[in-house]
Parts: sequence; structure tokens; C-alpha cells
Amino acid sequence: MKATNILIIEDDAELNKQLGDLLHSQGYLVDQCQDGEEGLRLAIEKQQHLILLDVMLPERDGFSVLNVLRESRQTPVIMLTAKGAEEERIKGFTCGADDYLAKPFNTTELLLRIEALLRRSYNEVSNSKTIYLNHDGLYMDRLKQKAHIHDETLELTPVQFKLLWILVSLKGETLSKAYLYQAVLNRTFSAYDRSIDMHLSRVRKKLINANWCGERLQTIHGKGYRLV
Repeated sequence: MKATNILIIEDDAELNKQLGDLLHSQGYLVDQCQDGEEGLRLAIEKQQHLILLDVMLPERDGFSVLNVLRESRQTPVIMLTAKGAEEERIKGFTCGADDYLAKPFNTTELLLRIEALLRRSYNEVSNSKTIYLNHDGLYMDRLKQKAHIHDETLELTPVQFKLLWILVSLKGETLSKAYLYQAVLNRTFSAYDRSIDMHLSRVRKKLINANWCGERLQTIHGKGYRLV
């Protein structure tokens, strides 16, 4: 990760410095700023591999930064929110955030979440060139949009195929609803939209009917889904 750029957009000078020192100590390259306008400029003009984005910022708040950023960039974003601010977290996911941490947070947890998001981002790039996947008897062909379990064809709609492909290719990773809405349905997440839940439930049922352990598609309460 020594060639990995992380952008910190945080207006608390002391916390900004602490985060910068922490990430530098882990070998990351770090850009830092304390207002949303400058943060947006750095996020768009310079290649960033991940962004730590505070919600309450001068000039332009974190939600506005994220809304504009998502028009041209899919850089992984971890939003930093106030403790217990559930509405902020929902709004952040709706705007396209990949994860969030409530202040004050444990630095070990922060580093683990950063590593998980960077690993997912790297795997996405690698898997964009992948044509076939095989996971414990579940075989998928991306070009033909076909899936088989052993010798039995798994009848999936295009959306269901894409959802299952992403979950298999990123197996073990917990994928947020906001991420899946963008990656599968090409739209932002709404707290009242149950589309992904519906599609995942149907995929799970089809896997079970084909004698594959559908329970491997796990719901992680408050976070998203993963395949194990």
C-alpha cells in the first residue's frame, strides 16, 4: 500500500493531523485539507485511492462534496459522522458513501476498514477482466451471462446475475447497500427502496432450490451483504 494515496477532508485541525500521522506511519501517501471546496478539488484533480470525508465542513459540506464527486469519480469514501447520527449515515450512503465511522473511533478499526475498502477496490479492477468464476460448484460465465451449479443451469435475470457475480467476485467482503445499488442498479441508495433486498432474496432462493447453500449469502444487519 506504499503507493496508495489517501485524502483526508476534516476541519478539526487536531484530528486531521492525528489521522495524517497515523496513515503516514502505515506507509500511505496523504493529502490533507480542512474545507469541502478544497477537498473536492483535490479529490477530482489528483488520483486518490480512498477519501476520509467529514460531514460538517466549511465552504461545502461532506454530502455536497460526495454528490459532486460521484458525478465523475467512484473513489472509495469513508464518511466521518457524529456518534449516534443515524440520519447522517443514511444520507451519506444515499449520496454514495462506501462506509462510515462515528467519532470518536478506534484507530485500529479505521485502519482495518481502510484496508478492506482498498482491497475491494483492487479486486474490482482485477475482476473487471475476469470472464469466469467458480466457487464451490457454482460456475459463472460473464460473457454468456450464464450460471451453473454442477450441471444444473441457474436461471437468473441480468440484474440477479450481476448481483451474484459481484458477491462471488468479492466473497468474504461485506458490501453495503449503497455500494450494491450503484454497482448493480446504477442508481443511488434510498432508505425506502427494497430492490436489492428483493433481488438478493430471489437469488438466495434459486441457489437453495439448486441444492447450493444459499445461506452463504449473509445479511449483515446495518451494514449490507456478503457471500462466504
